[in-house]
Amino acid sequence: MSGPKPDHDPAQPTPFGVYDQPKRQMVTGIEIVAILLSVLWLGGALAYFFVSPPQQPAAIGVGFLVTMLAVFMPVAMIWVAATAARSSRVMREESHRLQAAIDAIRHAYVTQQQRATIGQEPSVAKKLDEIAETARKTETTLATFSTKRREPVRPASQTEQAADVNGDQGSLELGTPAEALSPPLPSDDFIRALNFPETAEDIDGFSALRRALKDRKAAQLIQAAQDILTLLSQDGIYMDDLRPDLSRPEVWRQFAQGTRGRAVAALGGVRDRSSLALTAGRMKQDPIFRDAAHHFLRRFDQMFTEFEPEASDEEISALSDTRTARAFMLLGRVAGTFD
Repeated sequence: MSGPKPDHDPAQPTPFGVYDQPKRQMVTGIEIVAILLSVLWLGGALAYFFVSPPQQPAAIGVGFLVTMLAVFMPVAMIWVAATAARSSRVMREESHRLQAAIDAIRHAYVTQQQRATIGQEPSVAKKLDEIAETARKTETTLATFSTKRREPVRPASQTEQAADVNGDQGSLELGTPAEALSPPLPSDDFIRALNFPETAEDIDGFSALRRALKDRKAAQLIQAAQDILTLLSQDGIYMDDLRPDLSRPEVWRQFAQGTRGRAVAALGGVRDRSSLALTAGRMKQDPIFRDAAHHFLRRFDQMFTEFEPEASDEEISALSDTRTARAFMLLGRVAGTFD
């Protein structure tokens, strides 16, 4: 009665061809060497028997046992050594195949993630472009409104009109940027925007991102963070996979106040060797990535210097756990910002 059929034909290649078990030869060089050594030893033993003098009858029994041991014990040891050598060879081959299979699986996983990221990037970029366009229209509307002068309610003389115009100009302050007229961005929205929306259904995250993009300085940092996160994802580096050592708010405050060196070295809490190695190699080989990374580091440094005086310890801790802050820790450690 035949057993269950395997999932795939052993003769057909698996999705990772390196994992297929090759057909092993029944007789290899190890067995050939063992056979030759056994034949030589047995031939020498037989030749010794023929040329040796006959033994006394009393010593025939003991001599026969000793002779058998002397003849067959070395042969047995030869085949034990041959079996051990073949087993060692098989284990090495299996180890190489297993390592190759693991490398192939990792490569396929990274490729799949890159394809998924490439497929998602256009939609995310389109949404962010729409948000940025809405923010620009809002700024244009506010700027246009701020430059309009009110029509006089009643007719007046030219002297009074000139005085009114001068007074209006002094109160409206023509040329005032649109962001100066808008209310300051709440810290909660700013921190939420730096973490970016979790999913396409994250309504609160997109709302906070839209409000943050209306602030010029916040929009500059968010754009720089988006660029560097997109470049990092091309190497399979995602901020959600990093688990950095979070530093105390006091250390972040020291960094914002200009402290550098070992006092703030704890900010480089990223320990993922693979991400650090890939990022360091990209920094050396890709000038576009290097420029984007340094631009992002400058924007984050400027932002945090302005954010720290008014922020509480809880807000600093929340900001340090965002995707943007994790990218800063990773790139800052690679660039030597905390040295």
